[in-house]
Amino acid sequence: MRAWKSTVELVLARTIARAAGVLLTMAGMHVSAQGALPPELASVWAQNKLPESSLSLVVQEVSGPRLFAIHPEKPRNPASVMKLVTTYAAISRLGPTYVWNTDFLIDGKAQIDPQGVLNGPLYLRAGGDPVLLVQDLWRLMRDMRLRGIREIPEIVVDRSIFGDVTIDPAQFDGAGDRPYNASPDAFMVGFGSLRLVFTPDPLTKTWKSFIDPPIPGVQIDSNVAWTDAKCPSSPAISTDTTFENGNVRFRVSGRAAGACGEFDVFRLGLSQQEFGARLLKTMWQDVGGTLTGAVRNGAIPGDAQAIASHQSPPLSAVIRLINKKSNNVMTRILLLTLGAEAGARPATVDGSVQVALSILARQGLDMKGLVLDNGSGLSRVGVVSADSLTDMLQKAWMSPVMPEYVSSLSILGIDGTSRNRLRDPSTRSMAHVKTGGLRDVRSIAGYVWGASGKRYIVVSMVNHERAHDARAFENALIAWLATK
Repeated sequence: MRAWKSTVELVLARTIARAAGVLLTMAGMHVSAQGALPPELASVWAQNKLPESSLSLVVQEVSGPRLFAIHPEKPRNPASVMKLVTTYAAISRLGPTYVWNTDFLIDGKAQIDPQGVLNGPLYLRAGGDPVLLVQDLWRLMRDMRLRGIREIPEIVVDRSIFGDVTIDPAQFDGAGDRPYNASPDAFMVGFGSLRLVFTPDPLTKTWKSFIDPPIPGVQIDSNVAWTDAKCPSSPAISTDTTFENGNVRFRVSGRAAGACGEFDVFRLGLSQQEFGARLLKTMWQDVGGTLTGAVRNGAIPGDAQAIASHQSPPLSAVIRLINKKSNNVMTRILLLTLGAEAGARPATVDGSVQVALSILARQGLDMKGLVLDNGSGLSRVGVVSADSLTDMLQKAWMSPVMPEYVSSLSILGIDGTSRNRLRDPSTRSMAHVKTGGLRDVRSIAGYVWGASGKRYIVVSMVNHERAHDARAFENALIAWLATK
Protein backbone atom coordinates (compact mmCIF):
# COMPACT_ATOMS: atom_id res chain seq x y z
CA MET A 1 0.00 0.00 0.00
CA ARG A 2 2.80 2.42 0.90
CA ALA A 3 4.70 1.71 -2.33
CA TRP A 4 1.50 2.25 -4.38
CA LYS A 5 0.85 5.56 -2.66
CA SER A 6 4.43 6.70 -3.28
CA THR A 7 4.13 5.82 -6.98
CA VAL A 8 0.92 7.81 -7.35
CA GLU A 9 2.54 10.83 -5.67
CA LEU A 10 5.52 10.64 -8.02
CA VAL A 11 3.41 10.36 -11.15
CA LEU A 12 1.23 13.28 -10.08
CA ALA A 13 4.20 15.47 -9.18
CA ARG A 14 6.06 14.69 -12.42
CA THR A 15 2.98 15.32 -14.58
CA ILE A 16 2.32 18.68 -12.95
CA ALA A 17 5.96 19.69 -13.09
CA ARG A 18 6.35 18.82 -16.78
CA ALA A 19 3.13 20.54 -17.73
CA ALA A 20 4.15 23.65 -15.82
CA GLY A 21 7.57 23.69 -17.48
CA VAL A 22 6.10 23.39 -20.97
CA LEU A 23 3.50 26.09 -20.43
CA LEU A 24 5.94 28.54 -18.88
CA THR A 25 8.47 27.98 -21.66
CA MET A 26 5.86 28.42 -24.42
CA ALA A 27 4.54 31.61 -22.88
CA GLY A 28 7.96 33.02 -21.98
CA MET A 29 6.33 33.54 -18.62
CA HIS A 30 7.88 35.10 -15.52
CA VAL A 31 5.79 34.67 -12.39
CA SER A 32 5.60 37.94 -10.49
CA ALA A 33 6.42 38.05 -6.80
CA GLN A 34 3.18 40.02 -6.43
CA GLY A 35 1.08 37.42 -8.27
CA ALA A 36 -0.67 34.28 -7.20
CA LEU A 37 0.45 30.69 -7.66
CA PRO A 38 1.11 29.51 -11.23
CA PRO A 39 -2.07 27.85 -12.54
CA GLU A 40 -0.58 24.34 -12.42
CA LEU A 41 0.34 24.67 -8.75
CA ALA A 42 -2.87 26.52 -7.94
CA SER A 43 -4.87 23.55 -9.21
CA VAL A 44 -2.96 21.18 -6.90
CA TRP A 45 -3.53 23.51 -3.97
CA ALA A 46 -7.25 23.63 -4.80
CA GLN A 47 -7.45 19.83 -4.71
CA ASN A 48 -6.51 19.69 -1.04
CA LYS A 49 -9.46 22.00 -0.21
CA LEU A 50 -7.37 24.01 2.25
CA PRO A 51 -7.94 27.78 2.44
CA GLU A 52 -5.17 29.94 0.99
CA SER A 53 -5.20 31.83 4.29
CA SER A 54 -3.58 28.75 5.92
CA LEU A 55 -0.52 28.91 3.66
CA SER A 56 2.68 30.94 3.86
CA LEU A 57 4.92 30.38 0.86
CA VAL A 58 8.01 31.89 -0.73
CA VAL A 59 9.81 30.66 -3.84
CA GLN A 60 12.91 32.64 -4.74
CA GLU A 61 15.98 32.14 -6.85
CA VAL A 62 19.16 32.06 -4.78
CA SER A 63 20.70 35.55 -5.08
CA GLY A 64 17.98 36.33 -7.58
CA PRO A 65 14.36 37.41 -7.99
CA ARG A 66 11.39 36.14 -6.07
CA LEU A 67 9.11 34.01 -8.25
CA PHE A 68 6.02 34.20 -6.06
CA ALA A 69 4.89 34.45 -2.47
CA ILE A 70 1.72 33.86 -0.46
CA HIS A 71 1.34 35.54 2.95
CA PRO A 72 5.14 35.68 3.35
CA GLU A 73 5.08 38.11 6.27
CA LYS A 74 2.70 36.15 8.52
CA PRO A 75 4.42 34.30 11.40
CA ARG A 76 3.36 30.65 11.50
CA ASN A 77 4.26 27.55 13.46
CA PRO A 78 6.93 25.79 11.36
CA ALA A 79 7.21 22.62 13.49
CA SER A 80 10.68 21.08 13.04
CA VAL A 81 11.63 23.51 10.27
CA MET A 82 12.48 25.77 13.22
CA LYS A 83 15.63 23.66 13.61
CA LEU A 84 17.00 25.49 10.56
CA VAL A 85 17.15 28.68 12.63
CA THR A 86 18.86 27.13 15.65
CA THR A 87 21.42 25.15 13.66
CA TYR A 88 22.34 28.12 11.45
CA ALA A 89 22.77 30.44 14.43
CA ALA A 90 24.94 27.79 16.11
CA ILE A 91 27.23 26.91 13.22
CA SER A 92 27.67 30.54 12.16
CA ARG A 93 28.69 31.48 15.72
CA LEU A 94 30.54 28.39 16.98
CA GLY A 95 31.98 27.17 13.68
CA PRO A 96 31.85 23.70 12.09
CA THR A 97 34.75 22.32 14.18
CA TYR A 98 33.27 23.13 17.59
CA VAL A 99 33.22 20.13 19.98
CA TRP A 100 31.83 19.29 23.42
CA ASN A 101 34.02 17.74 26.14
CA THR A 102 33.07 15.38 28.97
CA ASP A 103 35.77 14.92 31.63
CA PHE A 104 36.41 12.80 34.70
CA LEU A 105 38.61 14.58 37.26
CA ILE A 106 40.09 14.03 40.72
CA ASP A 107 41.04 16.53 43.38
CA GLY A 108 44.61 17.79 43.15
CA LYS A 109 45.36 16.29 46.57
CA ALA A 110 43.62 12.97 45.95
CA GLN A 111 45.66 9.79 45.84
CA ILE A 112 45.24 6.27 44.50
CA ASP A 113 46.65 3.55 46.78
CA PRO A 114 48.33 0.35 45.48
CA GLN A 115 44.97 -1.48 45.61
CA GLY A 116 43.40 1.10 43.31
CA VAL A 117 41.35 2.87 45.98
CA LEU A 118 40.75 6.57 45.33
CA ASN A 119 40.68 8.51 48.62
CA GLY A 120 38.49 11.32 47.35
CA PRO A 121 35.51 11.88 45.07
CA LEU A 122 35.55 11.27 41.34
CA TYR A 123 34.24 14.36 39.56
CA LEU A 124 32.37 14.40 36.27
CA ARG A 125 32.36 17.68 34.37
CA ALA A 126 29.25 17.54 32.19
CA GLY A 127 29.81 19.59 29.05
CA GLY A 128 26.36 19.37 27.48
CA ASP A 129 27.43 16.89 24.81
CA PRO A 130 24.25 16.22 22.76
CA VAL A 131 25.56 12.95 21.31
CA LEU A 132 27.27 11.28 24.27
CA LEU A 133 26.45 7.58 23.94
CA VAL A 134 26.55 4.65 26.35
CA GLN A 135 29.64 3.23 24.65
CA ASP A 136 31.39 6.59 25.03
CA LEU A 137 30.77 6.53 28.78
CA TRP A 138 31.99 2.92 28.95
CA ARG A 139 35.25 3.90 27.25
CA LEU A 140 35.73 6.79 29.67
CA MET A 141 35.37 4.45 32.63
CA ARG A 142 37.61 1.87 31.00
CA ASP A 143 40.27 4.58 30.69
CA MET A 144 40.06 5.18 34.44
CA ARG A 145 40.47 1.49 35.17
CA LEU A 146 43.54 1.41 32.94
CA ARG A 147 44.95 4.23 35.04
CA GLY A 148 44.73 2.07 38.15
CA ILE A 149 41.48 3.26 39.74
CA ARG A 150 39.32 0.44 41.08
CA GLU A 151 37.32 1.78 44.02
CA ILE A 152 35.58 5.17 44.21
CA PRO A 153 33.92 6.62 47.34
CA GLU A 154 31.42 8.77 45.36
CA ILE A 155 30.85 10.42 42.00
CA VAL A 156 30.07 14.14 41.89
CA VAL A 157 28.45 15.42 38.69
CA ASP A 158 28.95 19.10 37.86
CA ARG A 159 26.07 20.27 35.63
CA SER A 160 26.76 23.99 36.16
CA ILE A 161 27.14 24.75 32.43
CA PHE A 162 23.31 24.79 32.28
CA GLY A 163 20.75 26.07 34.74
CA ASP A 164 17.53 24.31 35.65
CA VAL A 165 16.46 23.29 32.14
CA THR A 166 14.58 20.10 33.04
CA ILE A 167 11.18 19.66 31.41
CA ASP A 168 8.38 17.16 31.95
CA PRO A 169 8.54 14.81 28.93
CA ALA A 170 4.77 14.34 29.09
CA GLN A 171 4.02 18.06 29.00
CA PHE A 172 3.82 18.51 25.22
CA ASP A 173 1.49 15.70 24.18
CA GLY A 174 1.18 13.31 27.13
CA ALA A 175 3.60 10.79 25.60
CA GLY A 176 6.18 10.97 28.36
CA ASP A 177 7.95 7.75 27.38
CA ARG A 178 8.71 8.79 23.78
CA PRO A 179 12.31 9.84 23.05
CA TYR A 180 11.27 12.86 20.96
CA ASN A 181 9.98 14.39 24.22
CA ALA A 182 13.26 13.89 26.12
CA SER A 183 14.36 16.63 28.52
CA PRO A 184 17.68 18.41 27.91
CA ASP A 185 20.44 17.99 30.48
CA ALA A 186 24.12 18.86 30.78
CA PHE A 187 24.87 15.14 31.26
CA MET A 188 22.68 13.32 28.76
CA VAL A 189 23.71 9.81 27.71
CA GLY A 190 22.08 8.11 24.73
CA PHE A 191 19.40 10.84 24.72
CA GLY A 192 18.25 9.41 28.06
CA SER A 193 16.38 6.57 26.38
CA LEU A 194 16.37 2.84 27.00
CA ARG A 195 16.59 0.31 24.17
CA LEU A 196 14.05 -2.50 24.36
CA VAL A 197 15.44 -5.38 22.29
CA PHE A 198 13.46 -8.33 20.91
CA THR A 199 15.37 -11.35 19.59
CA PRO A 200 13.66 -14.16 17.66
CA ASP A 201 13.88 -17.80 18.74
CA PRO A 202 12.84 -19.81 15.63
CA LEU A 203 12.78 -23.14 17.50
CA THR A 204 10.11 -22.05 19.97
CA LYS A 205 8.66 -19.30 17.77
CA THR A 206 8.88 -16.82 20.59
CA TRP A 207 10.53 -13.49 21.20
CA LYS A 208 13.18 -13.06 23.88
CA SER A 209 13.51 -9.53 25.26
CA PHE A 210 16.08 -7.56 27.22
CA ILE A 211 16.90 -3.94 28.02
CA ASP A 212 20.05 -2.17 26.89
CA PRO A 213 21.67 -0.82 28.97
CA PRO A 214 20.58 -3.13 31.83
CA ILE A 215 19.67 -0.48 34.41
CA PRO A 216 18.63 -1.57 37.92
CA GLY A 217 14.97 -0.93 38.63
CA VAL A 218 13.90 -1.16 34.97
CA GLN A 219 11.98 -4.23 33.79
CA ILE A 220 10.26 -5.39 30.62
CA ASP A 221 7.16 -7.60 30.37
CA SER A 222 6.95 -8.89 26.81
CA ASN A 223 3.78 -10.26 25.29
CA VAL A 224 4.79 -10.01 21.64
CA ALA A 225 3.24 -12.79 19.54
CA TRP A 226 5.23 -14.58 16.82
CA THR A 227 3.84 -14.72 13.28
CA ASP A 228 5.06 -16.63 10.22
CA ALA A 229 4.11 -13.86 7.80
CA LYS A 230 6.56 -12.40 5.31
CA CYS A 231 8.50 -9.51 6.75
CA PRO A 232 6.36 -6.33 6.74
CA SER A 233 7.76 -2.84 7.12
CA SER A 234 7.81 -2.95 10.94
CA PRO A 235 6.39 -4.91 13.89
CA ALA A 236 2.91 -3.96 15.13
CA ILE A 237 3.55 -3.43 18.82
CA SER A 238 2.51 -1.09 21.59
CA THR A 239 4.12 -0.21 24.91
CA ASP A 240 2.59 0.75 28.21
CA THR A 241 4.97 2.31 30.75
CA THR A 242 4.30 2.35 34.48
CA PHE A 243 6.28 3.98 37.29
CA GLU A 244 6.21 2.91 40.93
CA ASN A 245 8.60 3.66 43.82
CA GLY A 246 11.43 4.61 41.47
CA ASN A 247 11.01 1.50 39.35
CA VAL A 248 9.98 1.40 35.71
CA ARG A 249 8.10 -1.38 33.95
CA PHE A 250 7.57 -1.57 30.19
CA ARG A 251 4.67 -3.79 29.12
CA VAL A 252 5.04 -4.59 25.43
CA SER A 253 2.36 -6.32 23.39
CA GLY A 254 1.55 -6.91 19.74
CA ARG A 255 2.69 -9.08 16.85
CA ALA A 256 5.95 -9.39 14.94
CA ALA A 257 7.01 -11.58 12.03
CA GLY A 258 9.92 -13.87 12.82
CA ALA A 259 11.21 -13.37 9.27
CA CYS A 260 12.05 -9.76 10.15
CA GLY A 261 14.65 -10.80 12.71
CA GLU A 262 15.70 -8.82 15.76
CA PHE A 263 14.10 -5.44 16.33
CA ASP A 264 14.16 -2.76 18.98
CA VAL A 265 12.23 0.24 20.24
CA PHE A 266 13.44 3.16 22.35
CA ARG A 267 11.57 4.54 25.35
CA LEU A 268 12.14 7.03 28.15
CA GLY A 269 11.81 5.61 31.63
CA LEU A 270 13.75 7.80 34.05
CA SER A 271 14.65 11.46 34.39
CA GLN A 272 17.93 12.41 32.76
CA GLN A 273 19.61 12.87 36.15
CA GLU A 274 18.37 9.55 37.55
CA PHE A 275 19.20 7.73 34.32
CA GLY A 276 22.70 9.21 34.35
CA ALA A 277 23.27 8.26 38.00
CA ARG A 278 22.15 4.65 37.55
CA LEU A 279 24.13 4.35 34.34
CA LEU A 280 27.33 5.57 36.02
CA LYS A 281 26.96 2.89 38.69
CA THR A 282 26.20 0.16 36.16
CA MET A 283 29.02 1.06 33.78
CA TRP A 284 31.57 1.28 36.59
CA GLN A 285 30.62 -2.21 37.75
CA ASP A 286 30.80 -3.47 34.14
CA VAL A 287 34.45 -2.43 33.88
CA GLY A 288 35.32 -4.08 37.20
CA GLY A 289 35.07 -1.07 39.47
CA THR A 290 33.45 -0.55 42.87
CA LEU A 291 31.42 2.47 43.98
CA THR A 292 31.01 2.55 47.76
CA GLY A 293 28.93 5.73 47.94
CA ALA A 294 26.39 7.64 45.89
CA VAL A 295 26.20 9.70 42.72
CA ARG A 296 25.28 13.32 43.47
CA ASN A 297 25.38 16.78 41.96
CA GLY A 298 28.07 19.20 43.05
CA ALA A 299 30.90 21.53 42.10
CA ILE A 300 34.41 20.66 40.96
CA PRO A 301 37.28 22.11 43.02
CA GLY A 302 39.57 24.55 41.31
CA ASP A 303 42.67 22.36 41.54
CA ALA A 304 41.02 19.24 40.06
CA GLN A 305 42.88 17.47 37.29
CA ALA A 306 41.35 15.59 34.35
CA ILE A 307 42.23 11.88 34.18
CA ALA A 308 39.92 10.78 31.34
CA SER A 309 38.19 12.81 28.64
CA HIS A 310 35.80 12.32 25.76
CA GLN A 311 35.34 14.68 22.83
CA SER A 312 32.18 14.79 20.75
CA PRO A 313 32.03 14.76 16.95
CA PRO A 314 32.39 18.25 15.44
CA LEU A 315 29.38 20.53 15.18
CA SER A 316 29.20 19.98 11.41
CA ALA A 317 28.43 16.30 12.09
CA VAL A 318 26.07 17.12 14.96
CA ILE A 319 23.82 19.40 12.90
CA ARG A 320 23.60 16.68 10.25
CA LEU A 321 22.11 14.41 12.90
CA ILE A 322 19.80 17.19 14.08
CA ASN A 323 18.46 18.24 10.69
CA LYS A 324 18.41 14.92 8.85
CA LYS A 325 16.92 12.97 11.79
CA SER A 326 15.00 15.93 13.27
CA ASN A 327 16.28 15.29 16.81
CA ASN A 328 14.51 17.56 19.30
CA VAL A 329 16.57 17.17 22.46
CA MET A 330 19.86 17.62 20.57
CA THR A 331 18.51 20.92 19.23
CA ARG A 332 17.49 22.05 22.70
CA ILE A 333 20.99 21.35 23.98
CA LEU A 334 22.55 23.12 21.00
CA LEU A 335 20.53 26.24 21.80
CA LEU A 336 21.66 26.09 25.45
CA THR A 337 25.26 25.65 24.29
CA LEU A 338 24.99 28.94 22.39
CA GLY A 339 24.04 30.66 25.62
CA ALA A 340 26.78 28.97 27.61
CA GLU A 341 29.49 29.83 25.06
CA ALA A 342 28.32 33.46 25.05
CA GLY A 343 29.18 33.58 28.75
CA ALA A 344 25.62 33.29 30.05
CA ARG A 345 26.40 30.46 32.50
CA PRO A 346 24.52 28.67 33.82
CA ALA A 347 22.70 28.79 30.50
CA THR A 348 18.91 29.10 30.45
CA VAL A 349 16.48 28.75 27.55
CA ASP A 350 15.41 32.41 27.63
CA GLY A 351 18.99 33.69 27.80
CA SER A 352 20.10 31.34 25.01
CA VAL A 353 17.24 32.49 22.78
CA GLN A 354 18.42 36.08 23.18
CA VAL A 355 21.95 35.02 22.22
CA ALA A 356 20.65 33.29 19.09
CA LEU A 357 18.61 36.35 18.09
CA SER A 358 21.62 38.62 18.56
CA ILE A 359 23.76 36.33 16.38
CA LEU A 360 21.21 36.58 13.58
CA ALA A 361 20.73 40.32 14.06
CA ARG A 362 24.47 40.96 13.66
CA GLN A 363 24.14 39.36 10.22
CA GLY A 364 21.35 41.74 9.27
CA LEU A 365 18.59 39.22 9.96
CA ASP A 366 15.95 40.84 12.14
CA MET A 367 13.69 37.75 11.89
CA LYS A 368 10.61 39.89 12.51
CA GLY A 369 7.92 38.00 14.41
CA LEU A 370 10.21 35.08 15.32
CA VAL A 371 9.38 33.22 18.54
CA LEU A 372 12.16 30.64 18.84
CA ASP A 373 10.84 29.10 22.07
CA ASN A 374 12.97 25.97 22.73
CA GLY A 375 14.63 26.03 19.30
CA SER A 376 13.49 22.56 18.22
CA GLY A 377 10.05 23.29 16.78
CA LEU A 378 8.41 20.87 19.23
CA SER A 379 6.26 23.75 20.39
CA ARG A 380 2.82 25.29 20.08
CA VAL A 381 4.06 28.86 20.54
CA GLY A 382 7.12 28.94 18.26
CA VAL A 383 6.50 30.90 15.06
CA VAL A 384 8.49 32.36 12.18
CA SER A 385 7.55 34.02 8.88
CA ALA A 386 8.35 32.64 5.44
CA ASP A 387 10.06 35.96 4.69
CA SER A 388 12.40 35.56 7.66
CA LEU A 389 13.25 31.97 6.79
CA THR A 390 13.91 32.92 3.16
CA ASP A 391 16.24 35.75 4.17
CA MET A 392 18.10 33.44 6.54
CA LEU A 393 18.47 30.69 3.92
CA GLN A 394 19.82 33.28 1.47
CA LYS A 395 22.30 34.54 4.08
CA ALA A 396 23.33 30.96 4.88
CA TRP A 397 23.96 30.24 1.20
CA MET A 398 26.40 33.17 1.00
CA SER A 399 28.13 32.38 4.31
CA PRO A 400 31.47 30.59 4.86
CA VAL A 401 29.64 27.70 6.53
CA MET A 402 27.32 27.10 3.56
CA PRO A 403 28.75 23.66 2.63
CA GLU A 404 28.36 22.28 6.17
CA TYR A 405 24.94 23.86 6.66
CA VAL A 406 23.39 22.74 3.38
CA SER A 407 24.82 19.22 3.72
CA SER A 408 23.06 18.91 7.09
CA LEU A 409 19.67 18.96 5.36
CA SER A 410 17.81 15.88 4.19
CA ILE A 411 18.59 14.94 0.56
CA LEU A 412 15.32 14.48 -1.33
CA GLY A 413 14.59 10.80 -1.94
CA ILE A 414 17.94 9.76 -0.40
CA ASP A 415 18.15 10.21 3.36
CA GLY A 416 16.69 11.81 6.45
CA THR A 417 13.06 12.77 6.76
CA SER A 418 12.57 13.18 2.98
CA ARG A 419 14.12 9.84 1.99
CA ASN A 420 10.80 8.36 0.84
CA ARG A 421 9.62 11.36 -1.15
CA LEU A 422 9.94 12.03 -4.91
CA ARG A 423 12.39 9.21 -5.57
CA ASP A 424 11.92 9.36 -9.35
CA PRO A 425 15.21 10.05 -11.22
CA SER A 426 13.91 13.45 -12.35
CA THR A 427 13.56 14.68 -8.76
CA ARG A 428 15.67 12.39 -6.58
CA SER A 429 18.54 14.29 -4.90
CA MET A 430 17.39 17.58 -6.48
CA ALA A 431 16.73 19.25 -3.12
CA HIS A 432 18.17 19.66 0.35
CA VAL A 433 15.26 20.28 2.71
CA LYS A 434 14.06 20.26 6.29
CA THR A 435 10.56 18.97 6.89
CA GLY A 436 8.25 19.63 9.80
CA GLY A 437 5.01 18.19 11.06
CA LEU A 438 2.83 18.52 14.13
CA ARG A 439 -0.88 18.25 14.65
CA ASP A 440 -2.27 21.12 12.51
CA VAL A 441 1.17 21.93 11.06
CA ARG A 442 2.97 20.90 7.89
CA SER A 443 6.09 22.61 6.57
CA ILE A 444 9.10 22.24 4.32
CA ALA A 445 12.02 24.56 3.60
CA GLY A 446 15.40 24.43 1.93
CA TYR A 447 17.07 24.52 -1.45
CA VAL A 448 15.96 23.03 -4.79
CA TRP A 449 18.30 22.43 -7.73
CA GLY A 450 16.63 23.28 -11.06
CA ALA A 451 17.36 21.39 -14.27
CA SER A 452 18.78 24.63 -15.72
CA GLY A 453 21.42 24.76 -13.00
CA LYS A 454 19.68 27.51 -11.04
CA ARG A 455 19.18 27.17 -7.31
CA TYR A 456 15.94 28.04 -5.57
CA ILE A 457 14.96 28.73 -1.99
CA VAL A 458 11.57 27.33 -1.05
CA VAL A 459 9.65 27.86 2.19
CA SER A 460 6.15 26.43 2.65
CA MET A 461 4.22 26.40 5.92
CA VAL A 462 0.62 25.34 6.43
CA ASN A 463 -1.21 25.85 9.73
CA HIS A 464 -4.64 24.21 9.64
CA GLU A 465 -6.46 21.31 11.25
CA ARG A 466 -6.00 19.41 7.96
CA ALA A 467 -2.47 20.63 7.33
CA HIS A 468 -1.19 17.16 6.48
CA ASP A 469 -3.33 17.20 3.34
CA ALA A 470 -0.77 19.64 1.90
CA ARG A 471 1.77 16.87 1.17
CA ALA A 472 0.79 16.56 -2.52
CA PHE A 473 1.18 20.32 -2.94
CA GLU A 474 4.68 20.24 -1.40
CA ASN A 475 5.70 17.43 -3.74
CA ALA A 476 4.27 19.21 -6.79
CA LEU A 477 6.01 22.45 -5.84
CA ILE A 478 9.43 20.82 -5.50
CA ALA A 479 8.99 18.78 -8.69
CA TRP A 480 7.95 21.94 -10.56
CA LEU A 481 11.08 23.78 -9.40
CA ALA A 482 13.32 20.79 -10.22
CA THR A 483 12.31 21.07 -13.91
CA LYS A 484 13.03 24.80 -14.22
